[in-house]
Amino acid sequence: MQSRILRLLADRRRSPAVSPASLRRRPARVVAAGFLGAIAAGTLLLSLPVAATGRTASVVEAFFTATSAACVTGLVVVDTETFWSPFGQAVILVLVQIGGFGVMTVASLLGLLLSRRMGLRTRLVAAESTHTIGLGEVRRVMIGALQFTVIAEVLVATVITLRLRVGYGESVAHATWSGLFHSVSAFNNAGFSLYGDSLMRFVTDPWVCLPISAAVIIGGIGFPVLVELTRRTTSGDRPVLLLRRPGRWSVHTRLTLLMTAVLLAVATLFFLAVEWANPRTFGPLDVPGKMLAAFTQAVMPRTAGFNSIDTEGLNHGSWFFTDILMFIGGGSGGTAGGVKVGTLAVLAVVLWAELRGDPDVTAFDRRLAPFTQRQAGTVALVAMAAVVVTTLAITVTVPPEVVPLDRVLFEVVSALSTTGLSTGITGDLEPWHQCLLALLMFLGRLGPITLGTGLALRERRRLYRRPESAVVIG
Repeated sequence: MQSRILRLLADRRRSPAVSPASLRRRPARVVAAGFLGAIAAGTLLLSLPVAATGRTASVVEAFFTATSAACVTGLVVVDTETFWSPFGQAVILVLVQIGGFGVMTVASLLGLLLSRRMGLRTRLVAAESTHTIGLGEVRRVMIGALQFTVIAEVLVATVITLRLRVGYGESVAHATWSGLFHSVSAFNNAGFSLYGDSLMRFVTDPWVCLPISAAVIIGGIGFPVLVELTRRTTSGDRPVLLLRRPGRWSVHTRLTLLMTAVLLAVATLFFLAVEWANPRTFGPLDVPGKMLAAFTQAVMPRTAGFNSIDTEGLNHGSWFFTDILMFIGGGSGGTAGGVKVGTLAVLAVVLWAELRGDPDVTAFDRRLAPFTQRQAGTVALVAMAAVVVTTLAITVTVPPEVVPLDRVLFEVVSALSTTGLSTGITGDLEPWHQCLLALLMFLGRLGPITLGTGLALRERRRLYRRPESAVVIG
């Protein structure tokens, strides 16, 4: 009996199906497969005649729109308001909600609600989707994510619906549908709009721009941060929200909130200064309108994709600054894309430590693990490589007098960061260019690390380390 048990244990250790490395790889694969399944289903539904108001969408149009919706990007090749029927718009809305919350998170939540418990494999899949630190946090983050999603979307939809009904005289049905659509699109950082000019008609209306901006910020800041801020802790004899105790926040939460506040403030001031007198953007607006437009413009490149001013009318410096904001994106574990503000914060403290000659990289009196530093560098470098390669592939096949380099770069960064802002050239590109942008959206939604892990066949483990050496830098 004892020898049989030992043989079973040995077989289990040799079996790749139950090895720890296999379990770590499988969630990323399942998440990728889930998104591919959602895109395939969306492409099929959007290809139906009932999904369009006139001609039936081509395969490329349906595929690009489904990918953009599932990856919560917002880039379009046809006008959402006029081309798609109510059925097609509903398909887009469902894809946005599924993509924002995460295909595997939705599946895990359904299993949780049915069985009231989660197995190890389900927790691993959910951890990959929500970017939580430990398996013990998955259940709490998922429940919190569902609560935040429902509450935020209902509140924002109610405000927008009332504003459209009372302030603009829209019918109850259209105001309700528009309020719900834009609320879901904003919270999931998708950027899809039922209006051909996005939010340009509401550029000076705070009752529309501010609720949508708030939904974008809350959805993009990351579910783990939101759950931590609303967690109750004991202070004396009474429980208090952790939101009121910044000293107890984790390093991740502190870095995310700090970088978010800094980027919003800097971007608002930048757009005010650069676009103040631009006759195609802020010029015709009064001072309060310019301030509101600047704040909205600062929020939306956080991978939301709405625009309250004409993106094509921005000067080239504003385009490039928007590229930077889109590339950074929002918080980890939320609905935003980009390389994430946490990645930028880690790289910033690494740079600061190197300039000071510190042996350790620290943030808020805590050492950052070497793995975190390597991961931040890897994510940033892979994202930059994807931008460079795709931009090069498009520019060498399109004459510069037809599509200038700065416009191509803008669309590529917008696709990779799943933002959705556009200078208006996406619909004019060749079908294979659009498929290339769709691939970028898929890569940007899953993240370079997740996608790379999911495609890896095995994890290499070395039992030795080679001798150390140095390379001359600079």
